[in-house]
Amino acid sequence: MVTLLLDSTQLEIVLSGAEKALSFRRGNVRIDRSTIAKVQLTDDAWTWLRGVPSPGTHVRGVIAMGTWRSAGGDDFAIIRRHRPSVVIDLNGGAEYQRIILTTRHGLALVQALNLDVGDGAPTDVVDIATGTIPVLPEPESGVAAPAKKRRPRAAPAL
Repeated sequence: MVTLLLDSTQLEIVLSGAEKALSFRRGNVRIDRSTIAKVQLTDDAWTWLRGVPSPGTHVRGVIAMGTWRSAGGDDFAIIRRHRPSVVIDLNGGAEYQRIILTTRHGLALVQALNLDVGDGAPTDVVDIATGTIPVLPEPESGVAAPAKKRRPRAAPAL
């Protein structure tokens, strides 16, 4: 699992030794925060891959790591199975056009990147991720609650 380090000027994707070997990369990926155009959460990162791995490792549906070259530009991907992921689109001038990462901290990353740091606001991704989660208010007495799905019962054996 990649480690994401975010400060006021850059986002650093820290790769383990295995991830460096499979992605054919010597160091970590560093992105200037000013080049980040859009961040999206996705349940299936495989739909976001474009082009061919060059250099990189690809086992369909299992793993995709490394640089992906296409007519639209170069992308960097660290994808494992069909797990929640984050897609980071970058402006021109960056090494890559898009970064696709499988991570369970995607929501915290999106919140941290959208955060205007002010008085008393959390500045660390961990503080944001462990903070309170907004909850929808209870429905009023006149509003019907959504119907629960019925589970089929097993028929008795004859």
